[in-house]
Formats: sequence, C-alpha cells, structure tokens
Amino acid sequence: MSWQLALYNGLWRALTPLVRRYLRKRARKAPAYLEHWDERFGQALSPKAAGAIWIHAVSVGETRAAQPLVAALRREWPDAPLLLTQMTPTGRATAEQLYPDAEIRYLPYDYPQAAADFLRAYRPRCGVLMETEIWPNLIHAAAAQRVPLLLANARLSEKSLNGYRKIAGLISPALAELTAVAAQTVEDGERLTKLGARNVSVCGSSKYDIDVPEAQRHLAAGFRARAGGRPTLLCASTRDGEEALILDAWLAAGDAVGDALLVMVPRHPERWDQVERLAAERGLKPQRRSDGAAIAADVRVWLGDSMGEMFGYLGACDVAFIGGSLLPYGCHNLIEPAQMGVPALFGPSVFNFQQAAADSLAAGAGRQVGDAAELVSTALSLMDDPAAGEAMRQGAARFRDAHRGASERMLALIRQALSC
Repeated sequence: MSWQLALYNGLWRALTPLVRRYLRKRARKAPAYLEHWDERFGQALSPKAAGAIWIHAVSVGETRAAQPLVAALRREWPDAPLLLTQMTPTGRATAEQLYPDAEIRYLPYDYPQAAADFLRAYRPRCGVLMETEIWPNLIHAAAAQRVPLLLANARLSEKSLNGYRKIAGLISPALAELTAVAAQTVEDGERLTKLGARNVSVCGSSKYDIDVPEAQRHLAAGFRARAGGRPTLLCASTRDGEEALILDAWLAAGDAVGDALLVMVPRHPERWDQVERLAAERGLKPQRRSDGAAIAADVRVWLGDSMGEMFGYLGACDVAFIGGSLLPYGCHNLIEPAQMGVPALFGPSVFNFQQAAADSLAAGAGRQVGDAAELVSTALSLMDDPAAGEAMRQGAARFRDAHRGASERMLALIRQALSC
C-alpha cells in the first residue's frame, strides 16, 4: 500500500464525523440526505439478486446519460438484473423514475471494508462507472474480486489532470486496475493515459444517444400552451450566483424584453424558493410550474420547480441558456438542447464540456456569450430573427447526429471484458 493510499484511508476514518455533519447540514434544505443513511456507510447489504449489471451514476446527469448504455446492455443480457448506485438524492430519485424494475441504492463511501463488502454482497457481473468516478478502494476491491470494472463517458480536463498528478500515487494505481476506459474524446483519452489508465478507447458520449421520450414531447407542447405563444428564454440548470446576474440583465434590458418570458430551472431543488425570492425582489413577478395553471400575462419569470422534465422545458423554449457556464462551474449538459433542436447559448466556463462546446459552435448549434448582459441581448436578438433561429436549429441536428453511436462502442468494450 502506498503512503498516499494509507493517508487517504486514514482521512476517511478521521473525517467520518465531518461527513455525518455534512449530510445533516445538507438535509436542512434537502431532507432526503438523511434517508438510507446506512447504505452510505456500507450497511444494509441485502441484494435482491446476484450477478447484476451494475451502473454507478453519481447524480441526475450521469443517471440520464446511462440510459442508452443500459438499453444496449439489456438487449445483450435481457435476463440479467440491473443494479443502479448513486451518491445524491436527486440522482436516486431519477434512477427510480427511469428504471422502476432495477435495484437502486447509494454506493458506500470509499472505506476499504465498505467497498469490499459491497462487491462481495452484490457480486455484480460487471460494473460501469459513469464519467470520472475514481474511487481507489472500490477499484482495488473490484480487481481483487475479479469484477470487470469500466469507466464510461470518461472525461478529464487539463486542470483535473494537473490536480490528480499531485496525488498520482493514489489515483494512478487505481486507474491502471480498471478493465477498460471509454473516453469521450481523443484529448480525454490522452490525459487519462498520462495519469495511468490502460486499455483506453475513444467512444464518445452516450448522451448523444438518448432518444427523447414521447411523453416529454407532449409535456413540451403543454408547456408551450401554458406560455400562450410568448417568446421564451430558458435558463437551464443554473447555479448559485447565476440567477441573480441573469435576472438583473433581464431587468436592465427594459422594453427590449417585450412580452418575452424568462424560464428558470435551477440545478438543485433546494434552491427553488431562493430563486423565486430573487425574482420577486426585483419586481419580476414569478410563477411556479408546480401550480399547474396557465402562465399569467403579467408573469415575467416562470420557475421550473420540477425534476425529470428538462426535455419538456427545452421543447417549449425558443432559446436555451445552459447554466453552470456564466460562473466557473464548468457548464452542464450542452447536448440536451441539440436533442430537442433548440439554439443553445453558454457562457465562458465550459471546462466540463470543452469538446462539446467546440463542436456545438462549429456546427452552428450554439453561441458563446461573455456575460449575462450579452446572454440576454443575444437571446432577444435570436427570438426576433426567425431565420437565425432556424439556422441554429439545423445546426443542432447536425451536432447531435454527428456524435451518435457511443453506447454501442461501449457495449463492445463490456462484451470484450466479460469474454476474457
């Protein structure tokens, strides 16, 4: 055992009281953080069936991104049980919605014994970690118990690579023990290889393979009807600090806004009340999606206080801004607007979706803005220019279609891993 792994394990033991305190603190705004507590600490190990195909997806985005891969795996092994693990309540709720027949639980924190006990109890046929989930003890335990474990939709920014290099003695041995790595881009693959990963293939992102459910298209039509034909800017997956900037810019635009509607869907449910207050404090009358009523003519901000309906919001808007990009959060899913054929705007911070941002710009599907004022002015301009909006919608289709097929490439890697 390296000294870095020994230190890592010591920190987990020492910081356990702080971890428990953190969960209680989060529970003040999101009470679900207190549910299934024992699962997080390696207890409540009671599998419904052994030999499951196991997918670990941290939160909502990763859980949704797993959909096409799960579908491919089920076509390949229709009789295998499905096990989904998450780290957040919103991710768990999304998994329960998308996979009602699966076994769903939290992945234990990365204590050595908890990781080993989890794998010993569930005995999965194989495991897939979505995106860059590098848990050293879990990976070591999988290797020791001969559970094929793959990293899928893997991405690694230059910034993250530099950070991981400082703890290479902890991370590199874990990456080297993975059965295979399915990187999103050539650059991601090169960085992961530099960090110690082996058997790296460039497969793309399964997010491009998601087929929009018909129910979401019906939902979008319903949302459009509730808006009464008003031009609509959607601000999707916004993060703390971004809403205030956007609301101020919307207010500053004055008469240029006309009767346009601003739809805000914060990333985290515990912030819905806060965002509603921010709008009301600025004199921008808010209304919540959950009230079920048509949007009143004097409402300026419609608050998307619901989970699992992003395609509905996207399908009902004229222009979509993708949050987490005005401030240095690294951006959120730039692929979803393309799947709905919607012009996409995003801010300067895109380190989590750097290649997708570049591809979106190249296809004419997206535009990058420098700040909230430019976001609002660009959105209003597009809403006033049907030809420009249509050109971006066509670009969205090109962007989407050019990158499909990642899930089948990942399936081939998993098939190969299980045949060894």
